[in-house]
Amino acid sequence: MKDLSKESATFLEVGEDGAGQRIDNYLLKVLRGVPKSHVYRILRSGEVRVNKGRSTADRRLELGDRVRLPPIRLAEPKDVAAVPARDFAVVFEDEAMIVIDKPAGVAVHGGSGVDFGVIEQLRKARPQARFLELAHRLDRDTSGLLLIGKKRSALTKLHDLFRDGGIDKRYLALVKGHWRDKLRNVKLPLHKYMSAEGERRVRVDPEGKEAHSIMRLKGRWKHPLGEFSLLEVELRTGRTHQIRVHLAHLGFPILGDEKYGDFALNRDLQKAGVKRMFLHAAVLRLPHPLSGEKLHLAAPLPPELQKFLNKLETANETL
Repeated sequence: MKDLSKESATFLEVGEDGAGQRIDNYLLKVLRGVPKSHVYRILRSGEVRVNKGRSTADRRLELGDRVRLPPIRLAEPKDVAAVPARDFAVVFEDEAMIVIDKPAGVAVHGGSGVDFGVIEQLRKARPQARFLELAHRLDRDTSGLLLIGKKRSALTKLHDLFRDGGIDKRYLALVKGHWRDKLRNVKLPLHKYMSAEGERRVRVDPEGKEAHSIMRLKGRWKHPLGEFSLLEVELRTGRTHQIRVHLAHLGFPILGDEKYGDFALNRDLQKAGVKRMFLHAAVLRLPHPLSGEKLHLAAPLPPELQKFLNKLETANETL
């Protein structure tokens, strides 16, 4: 990569990996180490030019576009933790994409106090890969199916499918309480905000964005710690913390949820073997982003979650 810290302007030619990408996302990747606020400032001020013309942040680049960057001083590199290469369980892979079974406790990418995540570790494990980008996100404490694009064309199509509801996403969640409805549509708008401690949070709010979850009852059990219900949750929208906030708002917090859950119950569950949030991205149904072939992808419950379910099913009364 060119040295972008010189006193003169830099010119970059958009290659295949950048074609179709918004210019703000392209610059955030090219200008690693430059504050996000500064990237948007040089875009707003017109200092970034594409083919000699000013560009807005949402402009999509085309193959061969010539991008002019103003002189930028990069901060001195800090000592950061080395990214360890890591292989993840692969559910599906071809020339267009990889689908992995992400373990709980691993962020999908670095940031917000996390030095690295799945995508950085995967790139380190596959140095020959020219292109690896996340197609969507999973919360750090959620396990299950995660899609990663291996081509820009596939990634763009996956983004379109997620945005337009072309992907059927199913999660399994074990919640506190006696869930009665076999099928329930939950349509509660969600609003993102920052807590007094500076932590990102979400709440149900009439002024928030539309959010639609479909809950299907899979089982109910009694336990010395209370009653629990297993739900399959279908997402019709993909808002931040959507499943967790919808269920907590309805009075059915997910077991092990350290942000929206029942904290006293979580402490007791730790002793019973549930040491993580019981939320798992179990099923994805989608057309292949390039061929259109119908794909049905599934990831079984991780052993630690299945073990607790087995205890409920064999040693306790089914409701």
